[in-house]
Amino acid sequence: MFACAKDDPSHSTTTIPSAMNNRANRPLGPEVDDTSPAKFPNRLSMKGRFITLEPLANSHVDDLFAAIGGSESTYLWDYVPGEGPFSDKAGFDAYFERQRSSVARVFYAAIDNATLKAAGLACFLNINPTNRVVEVGHVVFSPSLQRSSAVTETMYLMARATFEESGYRRYEWKCDNLNETSKRAATRLGFKPEGLFRQHMIVKGRNRDTMWFSMLDSEWPVVKAGFERWLDPSNFDDAGKQKQRLEALRELEREAHE
Repeated sequence: MFACAKDDPSHSTTTIPSAMNNRANRPLGPEVDDTSPAKFPNRLSMKGRFITLEPLANSHVDDLFAAIGGSESTYLWDYVPGEGPFSDKAGFDAYFERQRSSVARVFYAAIDNATLKAAGLACFLNINPTNRVVEVGHVVFSPSLQRSSAVTETMYLMARATFEESGYRRYEWKCDNLNETSKRAATRLGFKPEGLFRQHMIVKGRNRDTMWFSMLDSEWPVVKAGFERWLDPSNFDDAGKQKQRLEALRELEREAHE
């Protein structure tokens, strides 16, 4: 409990200006040099060696249903809040149209450059240009692309757009705490864990504790360099297998930047 000055007859009546009092006794965060807002994520294509991200369009719906819809893909939607699974095309089409027409989120179809077919989804959400914070989420890929170079390249392209094209300071990743695959992916990609939000959501009638991760603009140069070394063709053998792990290459870059 705080002591009240008016209850102490010996307390001086001298008034200290509140701004001066704050600066003298309370820690304040560092000043931000540039407080201008970030840009809203663009709806332009992003092309990589393995994957091309295209703003969600009607031309993608059939490929996506074949890749991530249908009864055989039910498990892909276990941890997606409020959406899926979709046993029939009509339900998937309705879901697809909601995401395609969303003004609050920016959805991309992931086009496999080897087949030229849409094989996954990802989006920017919780977009806060004023504070320059944005989240990546709703990541759903076909089994054929999971754990592939294409998925890693997707995350590289979206992070690069976040920091270099749109000017965000903070890039977030959140997932169900029971989703061990997503948590491993976040740390592999360079996100740092921040803690657990207990009883954060009710998802499909079940409790969800949410694990939060983030990446900052100050961390991006090292993370970017690690991505680019990993994605370089020289890091893969003739069978397409990686020679060095992404985490190891990022650590080499971190040491070089120190």
